[in-house]
Amino acid sequence: MRAMVLRRQKPVERRPLACVERETPEPGPGELLLRVRYCGICRTDLHLVEGDMPLRRRPIVPGHQAVGVIEEMGRGVTGCKRGRRVGVPWIAGSCGACMHCRQGRENLCERLAFHGWSRDGGFASHMTVRADCAFPLPRLPDEHVAPLLCAGVVGYRALRRARIERGSTVALWGFGSSAHIGIQILRHWDCKVQVFTRSRAHQGHARALGASWVGSPKARAPSLSESAVIYAPVGELVPRALRNLAPGGTLALADIHMTPLPTMEYALLWKEKTVTSVANSTRDDVRELLRLAARIPLRSEVTLFPLEKANEALLAVKRSRLRGSAVLVNEA
Repeated sequence: MRAMVLRRQKPVERRPLACVERETPEPGPGELLLRVRYCGICRTDLHLVEGDMPLRRRPIVPGHQAVGVIEEMGRGVTGCKRGRRVGVPWIAGSCGACMHCRQGRENLCERLAFHGWSRDGGFASHMTVRADCAFPLPRLPDEHVAPLLCAGVVGYRALRRARIERGSTVALWGFGSSAHIGIQILRHWDCKVQVFTRSRAHQGHARALGASWVGSPKARAPSLSESAVIYAPVGELVPRALRNLAPGGTLALADIHMTPLPTMEYALLWKEKTVTSVANSTRDDVRELLRLAARIPLRSEVTLFPLEKANEALLAVKRSRLRGSAVLVNEA
């Protein structure tokens, strides 16, 4: 099998991922062996590769938005069959026994495992996954489903954490992979969407997807938003988003990593404004989002890169050169 392996964290400009040949792994008890067809790239992969997140193991194969087909099944696996299309998200397993798991909040489990961080992920021709962490997919093109599995799912959880009501005004800060999926959900909910992004290309993309107002992060929207989500890992956006938030509104921070938040006047939080973070996602989030994707239907816009061009794809993500999402293609 082929895999893009990270041995040492460094800027993507220095090509940290190496294409190597490995033996194809055997699925263990309760696991599946997948032949990966597509794997989406999200900013979490960039944080991991460049060192914003600590390595949990080394070397590691990144990637946690994989779409593939089942090739083999380990002992004890039921309800699956060879050749079935499945998707693999960020979560790779939880303990199932802690307080958070018992309360339906496995995203907060202290023993939570992750594809592409705790165990090898989808930047490869093959990968193994726990059978209960692989999901049947809706009848949508595989390359367009891949970004839904993290960018879409975490973006969807962020919308829910922002306590959005149907028909309300919602502000999105940053307009990359998650936001271009999120705006489709918001339009399905009849929301008016304000988009703040510095990229002119992303501004045009937001307009094309139905944003009611688009401007730079330093601009003033014509009205206050009732909810907001920051999809960019930029702490200085928090006070700006709070200035644009109506009393009683909620601001959700969607990224796994963020630059430091600046000192803020208390007045920005007064009048019962709420700031909340988003930590990972649950398997129920994945199921809900995939059902919603089929119903709307959701369509992510993608730029395809061959598997061996993963470094170049990450660089395009870093420099915001993409319209929508980057997706690796395994052509072997």
